[in-house]
Amino acid sequence: MFLVGIAFFVFLLMGIPISLVLGMTTIVYFLVSGNYVLLESTPQRLYSGMENFGLLAIPLFMLTGELMNNGGITNRLVVFARMLVGHVRGGLAYVTVIANMFLASILGSANAQAAMMSKVMVPEMEKEGYNREFSSALTLASSIVAPIIPPSMIFIIYGTLSGTSIGALFMAGIIPGLIYGIGFISLIAYIGYKQNFPRSNKASVKQIWSAFKDVLPALFIPLIITFGILTGVFTATESAAIASVVAFIVGLFFYKELKLKSLPAVLVNTVVGTATVTFLIAMANIFGWVIAFEQIPQLIANSMLSISENPFVFLILVNLFLLLVGMFLDGIAALIILVPVLMPLVTGFQIDPIHFGVIICINLTIGLLTPPVGTGLFIVSSIAEVKFERLVKSVMPMLFLGITVLLIITFWEQTTLLIPSWFGF
Repeated sequence: MFLVGIAFFVFLLMGIPISLVLGMTTIVYFLVSGNYVLLESTPQRLYSGMENFGLLAIPLFMLTGELMNNGGITNRLVVFARMLVGHVRGGLAYVTVIANMFLASILGSANAQAAMMSKVMVPEMEKEGYNREFSSALTLASSIVAPIIPPSMIFIIYGTLSGTSIGALFMAGIIPGLIYGIGFISLIAYIGYKQNFPRSNKASVKQIWSAFKDVLPALFIPLIITFGILTGVFTATESAAIASVVAFIVGLFFYKELKLKSLPAVLVNTVVGTATVTFLIAMANIFGWVIAFEQIPQLIANSMLSISENPFVFLILVNLFLLLVGMFLDGIAALIILVPVLMPLVTGFQIDPIHFGVIICINLTIGLLTPPVGTGLFIVSSIAEVKFERLVKSVMPMLFLGITVLLIITFWEQTTLLIPSWFGF
């Protein structure tokens, strides 16, 4: 396994996509260990890893996001947020956070959200007099609420891997998402006071009401998803299908910005995005298979149990480990690899899998902000045209805030379990 580990890090440092790294490393293991019987079973394992009803929600939520982007939802959400808080000091910075919270219920992907918002908000904030580095850092950092506020692709994958209710995970993410939003707003208030952030013109009541009426059809989509799951009318996967239908109707008939001629491009983008994620899941599945075959989960479990039998100590160790992993691995890939390894420990320490799911998902999302290979840093640095090292420096206070909130959620489990407990989970 030592040579296999070296191969993994060499492939990673070469800049090879993580999905291919996982597959290539698995092949190296087969060649080094001589386990050719496993190699013969690999195609079947790849296919069986995709046979899960919960994974169907991924392309459906991606389709919903594409339909809403092409249907004019994003701009209306930003305009509405600007009408509400744009007039206070640092108003446009607040708009960035609030718009990210709105969009989190639509996109469910931090990378996609960071890319979109950096295109929209960074130029606008710079025009208003904000520092480009701060604007880029805030746009990136506030996008970490995307995988927390439902619907969430990373919750779907965790729920599929761990056997945890996806609907319960969606509910568990609501309070942590709000805590993150309040945390970022408080940080902006402090920095805005110190640096004398600019203000925008105050909107009239008539303008706010007009913006609210305009954005109301867009808000029906997350409301339908949440209401349907909470009441048990449909599952998380079924809610994704309903959301895509509603997004199509709203974009085509209410806003009239979604054109039938643009549907082929929408479908192609959905297929490409889905293929990327599912290929990664398939490769990570066979890599996890190798890890399980070598009994690495048992070794890690025994090591952690030898340190302490206290569940809080275990959670601290897991947080440190996941923050380290998030610096080097894509969140979804890390999730697929680590959940089968860590779930036996979660059961052994009697930690609620819903609570642990929120912890691990937040932890790996924070990895988008952590150098040296946080993918979010590279995306925003490229789109916003900010030097990588300057972006890293600007994002540090927000990274510290993210870790602080993570610790609050880790040790105060009611932040995740309160809402699910209301509905019998």
